[in-house]
Amino acid sequence: MKWFLPPADAEQDDDKAVDLLQGVKDGRIVLREPPHRLAEVAAALSRLTPTTARRDIELLHAMRIPTVDTAEVYTAASKLAIRLDQHVFNTLYPALALLLPDCTLVTADARYYRKARSLGAITLLSNFTSS
Repeated sequence: MKWFLPPADAEQDDDKAVDLLQGVKDGRIVLREPPHRLAEVAAALSRLTPTTARRDIELLHAMRIPTVDTAEVYTAASKLAIRLDQHVFNTLYPALALLLPDCTLVTADARYYRKARSLGAITLLSNFTSS
């Protein structure tokens, strides 16, 4: 979301989000996503930035981020949802990070981070370094 929100709306760490995106462009960072991510972001962009939502959604779609849609991911997400008292849609992200080798979930949501950090494979955007 921070890639598309105006700096005032993106709040803090938008520079870190841009660094992450640059790492993707440079090939230093490889992204993976759960199958619902584009729909979730499209819904938020439609609400928060309706004048640029269509363009932003098309840009995200054009990135062709590989999705991981396996029973193992859904099972892990379900276990995490129960353990963390979260919705499965939210726990699909850390489930991916925990199941994929050399994968880390980067989040700007400090409250969610506090709940999930004990699992490992998660970092706050404010602590992210792309090098």
